Amino acid sequence: MKLNESSAVSTTRALLVPYESRHVPTYHQWMEDSAIQEATASEPLTLEEEYENQQSWRSSHDKLTFIICQPVTDNSAPSVHAGQVDSPEKMIGDVNLFLYPNDDEEEQADDRFQCIGEVDIMIASHDHRGKGLGRTVVSGFLQYISRNLEEILHEYYTSEREQAGTATNSPMLKPRLRMLMAKINKDNSRSIALFKSLGFEQEGDVNYFGELKLVLRDLGAYATANVPEGYAELVYERED
Repeated sequence: MKLNESSAVSTTRALLVPYESRHVPTYHQWMEDSAIQEATASEPLTLEEEYENQQSWRSSHDKLTFIICQPVTDNSAPSVHAGQVDSPEKMIGDVNLFLYPNDDEEEQADDRFQCIGEVDIMIASHDHRGKGLGRTVVSGFLQYISRNLEEILHEYYTSEREQAGTATNSPMLKPRLRMLMAKINKDNSRSIALFKSLGFEQEGDVNYFGELKLVLRDLGAYATANVPEGYAELVYERED
């Protein structure tokens, strides 16, 4: 998404920055790990393909991505500087939101454009696993989504209309996020516990792919009651 191209999210335990081309070499190294490929259901890509993916994700209206980095020492500054706070040795993983149209006709009774958001997280750095960092990161990410939901849905819905060839004079529906979900391998007990601790609830049984579906239906209530320590939205500044 273009929404977060100049935004960073800071908490006391992590800094989230937009996914830039400078991050691709490190990201590519992460994705060469067979365990990460299995956990993320990903196929290995060449470095050139990873660069193409990064560019695609930046312009895509249905993907919101942050790179997880080590926290900044001064959370009171209004901005952070690209290349300093997110150098390769400070990169930890990534966190993502994927948006889909809601195809459940029974849920479309109010004639609003509805969509579903899927959240996932990867802690690629072995040194940062098993320390509760994932919970802090997802909590901060949910806070960002909640505070910027109107802009997120506007960018998504506007592009969906354009791709569908909707006439510009046709009425704009007010988009609505029906729910957030996470699809997790049934054997990934840590990730299941993480999302359940954030208020996600299991819906249905294990699917054909061996995944559990966990859902969060009231993002606003969660975000109001669970502001991460030190949460701040900062400007992500690039050198001219």
